[in-house]
Amino acid sequence: MARVSQEHLDARRRQILDGAARCFARNGFHATSMQDVLTEVGLSAGAVYRYFSGKEELIAAIAAEAFTAIRGAFAEASKATPPPTPDVLLGAVLRLVLEERIPGADRQAFARLILQVWSETLRDEALFQTLASGFDGMRALWAELVDVYRETGLMTADVEPDRMARTLIATAQGFIAQQALFGDVDVETIQDGLRGLMSMEMQSPS
Repeated sequence: MARVSQEHLDARRRQILDGAARCFARNGFHATSMQDVLTEVGLSAGAVYRYFSGKEELIAAIAAEAFTAIRGAFAEASKATPPPTPDVLLGAVLRLVLEERIPGADRQAFARLILQVWSETLRDEALFQTLASGFDGMRALWAELVDVYRETGLMTADVEPDRMARTLIATAQGFIAQQALFGDVDVETIQDGLRGLMSMEMQSPS
């Protein structure tokens, strides 16, 4: 029997994840059955269950992929000297994780999927741990970048790096929620808004 190449296995896994993501974004996590996923990807149950035991593993894998992509964006940004400002970096990360993230789905699809992942963490402890680990990693990455901003003279405010990290993450989360619910915003909107806020001059207390 001929051996199946790793490229084939990876492509099949990708096909299943993309199909499941389309189903979850379109119909909701709980309204989607594994049969719906099988129909979407055009594969047998045996072919799909070879990779994932059920919906919980699928949604966890999608969430883990998103955090991997975000970490990759930050790693790339850290190579630049000086590093990109928060508006530029946040825009780059949001484009990476939101735009054309799910092949064959509309531009709101991945944002809707992320909202579902957040809500699912309230009842799924394993998924919560995946999300919490990704969140902690994001906080650490932003905090490190804040230190670099200070070292290069780009930032002078005396605020704890973790507090700035949480605020920037909250900004991204708010954008994702708006995109999922209303679909009337784009990445340039948040970049322009952040750039405007960053231009404010601090006033000395009278």
